[in-house]
Amino acid sequence: MRLSELIAICRREMARVRDAAPGEAEILVSSVTGIPRDRLFLSMDEEIGDASVRLFPLIARRAAGEPLQYVLGAWDFFGREFLLSPDTLIPRPETEGLAELALAALRRSTTARPLALDVGTGSGAIAVTLAAEVPAARVVATDISPGALRMACGNAARHGVAARVLPIRCDLLSALKCGERFDVVVSNPPYVAGWEWPLLPPGVRDHEPPGALLAGRDGLSVLRPLVAGAAGLLSPGGELWCEIGASQGEAASSLPCGSLQPLGVFPDLAGRDRYVGWKKRERER
Repeated sequence: MRLSELIAICRREMARVRDAAPGEAEILVSSVTGIPRDRLFLSMDEEIGDASVRLFPLIARRAAGEPLQYVLGAWDFFGREFLLSPDTLIPRPETEGLAELALAALRRSTTARPLALDVGTGSGAIAVTLAAEVPAARVVATDISPGALRMACGNAARHGVAARVLPIRCDLLSALKCGERFDVVVSNPPYVAGWEWPLLPPGVRDHEPPGALLAGRDGLSVLRPLVAGAAGLLSPGGELWCEIGASQGEAASSLPCGSLQPLGVFPDLAGRDRYVGWKKRERER
C-alpha cells in the first residue's frame, strides 16, 4: 500500500467521525507510519505495507468518542511530546501560558539552584518543562494519583530530567505540609464547578479523570486552601501561579492570602481570565 492510499482511506473514515478536527486523519497516519506530518506530502508514493491494520483500531476508538490525544497516547506541550494515560489530563495550550508564567518566576529567583513545586502534576508536563527549561532548577511534583505519577516519572525520564524532578504521592493538604521552602509554586488545580460539569464536551466528561477537573460548588475548593497555605511553602519573594476557570478571575483574586501579595489575573491567548498569581512579601508585616 502506498502512503497516498492510506491517507485517502483515513480521510474517508474520519469524515464520519463527529467532532473530528481538520488534520486528525494526517495525525493518525503519521502515528501509525512513523512519518512526521511535515513529510507526509513528500512521501505520498512511499510503500508502507498494510498499515491499515494498525490504523482502523485507532479510528474506531476515535469514532467512539475517545479524544485523539488518548488514542495516540501522547501529545505535545511546550515543544515536547508527553505520554498520556486515562489517569492524566490532556495538556492544553492555555496551560502552556501557566508554564510560561512559572518559568518567568523561576528565572527571577536569585537562588543558584531554584526549587519549584508543581501541585497536581498529572502527566508532569509543567514539572518537566520547568526542569528542562531551567537546567539549574529542581522540581517537586505531587499528585494523589499513582497512575498519574507513573506517567510523570516516565515523562521526566523521557526528557532527561528525572534526576531533578522528584515525584511524591500525596494529597493537597499533605503537599502543603512538606516543610520545604520553594521559589515557585505552580498548579493547574481542578477548577470545574459542579454546575459546569454537564456543560463540558462529552470527550472530557467521559474520558478525562473527574478528580483532576471537579472542584466543588464554585470551582474554588482546591484553589482556596492552596492559596491559604502557600505562604508556608514559599521563600520570601517566592511566587504562586495557578490556572483558573474563565469566570473565576474576580473570585480567585479576592481569596484570603495572608502574607501573599496579589499579582493579578492574566488572560490566555483567547483573552479569557486564565491565570492568577501571588508573591510572598520579602518581610512579614
